[in-house]
Amino acid sequence: MTSEHDVVGVGIGPFNLGLAALLDGIGDVDALFLDAKPQFAWHPGLMLDDAAVQVPFLADLVTLADPTSPYSFLNYLHTRGRLYRFYFHERLHVLRREFDAYYRWVSEQLAACRFGARVEAVRAAPAGGWSVHVAGGAEHRARAVVLGIGGVPVVPDCARALLGDDVVHTADYAAARARALGAARVTVVGSGQSAAEVVADLLDHAADGRVDWFTRSAGFLPMEYSKLGLEHFSPEYAAHFHGLPEERRDALRAGQDLLYKGISAATSARIFDTLYERSVDSDEPDVGYAARCELRELGRTAGGALALVLHHLDEDVTFTHETDVLVLGTGYRDAPLPVPGLADLAVLDEHGRPVVEPDFRVRLRDGGRDRLLFVQNAELHTHGVGAPDLGLGAHRNAVIVNALCEREVYALRARNVFQSFGAPAGASRRPGVWAA
Repeated sequence: MTSEHDVVGVGIGPFNLGLAALLDGIGDVDALFLDAKPQFAWHPGLMLDDAAVQVPFLADLVTLADPTSPYSFLNYLHTRGRLYRFYFHERLHVLRREFDAYYRWVSEQLAACRFGARVEAVRAAPAGGWSVHVAGGAEHRARAVVLGIGGVPVVPDCARALLGDDVVHTADYAAARARALGAARVTVVGSGQSAAEVVADLLDHAADGRVDWFTRSAGFLPMEYSKLGLEHFSPEYAAHFHGLPEERRDALRAGQDLLYKGISAATSARIFDTLYERSVDSDEPDVGYAARCELRELGRTAGGALALVLHHLDEDVTFTHETDVLVLGTGYRDAPLPVPGLADLAVLDEHGRPVVEPDFRVRLRDGGRDRLLFVQNAELHTHGVGAPDLGLGAHRNAVIVNALCEREVYALRARNVFQSFGAPAGASRRPGVWAA
């Protein structure tokens, strides 16, 4: 079976779901979005009851591009009869499970979203456009494809062979949670938000048991969340970053981890406050955490316990730590793009990464005359720290919609923040020199 469309989206996470919502109702665009999952699910492995979204609710699928859209979070609340309750709740940051329910509500209304359809390959069609091949033999053709395939968990090499009931990535924590809560010893490795949420959950809900927490990072540091710092998650900063040379972008991004990684202040405070309260009755709660400790090896003792070989990077000391359950909060990497021969079709940078244009299309060797390929959250190297941020999703999708339609469907403001990221207007510019 073969069908023809204007655009096919591969993967239905929040970003491509937002694109489907913004395309809905545009009469001259036939869109189809495909995902292997049976229904929409947003990080189900870490869907803890008390985990909150780290951005305000206005960073929903559509509001920052079209606040009149029927697919806004506020309209979801209105439709569900929860708007006044939310008003009295007075929270900018809502529970993650409520955002997940909102996403699912939107996905169920959009005829363009098709679940249970696993994309096996995206190939350049000889006559132009793309051919999207789905398991079972279906083929969907379109001039444009938008890849929103997300990331895959990063597992240290030493841990891969032991993944299972007692060694899990945070992406699968929900399935292992009962075992972790009942274990005598649990260890968490990593210092990002996901690792911190697991530690907080263990401290709040584990009956007894010891909890240990290690990271090779400099510390259990907070994510940057000041108002001036948040301006880096703006269209202006993405444009500024994109205009820099490749080597300067990479060097700049290497020092910006805490703009989009790290622990929320609320989760950090929750963990510390729990430890403080426990110390009222016990000088030393049965909890330990240490930074600058890198996991080097993982094995089992003769008795079946897990044995972590850790190296303290500052003291240059190696030590062994035993545990019953290990949770790896070791992050994610970009999933491979399902486009065979991409290197032959796309322009790549010096590190083999696709060059992504300001409007989020991949630069193709033929100039994209006969086909367009867009990416969602695969452009960290070209657009900067805002690529994975939900708050820029609606803007990126508005840009993509305008590019697909070759007209301004959604108005895009040139000025959104107070800050200027480049040299001031009117400054005298010379290579390597900044002068007012």
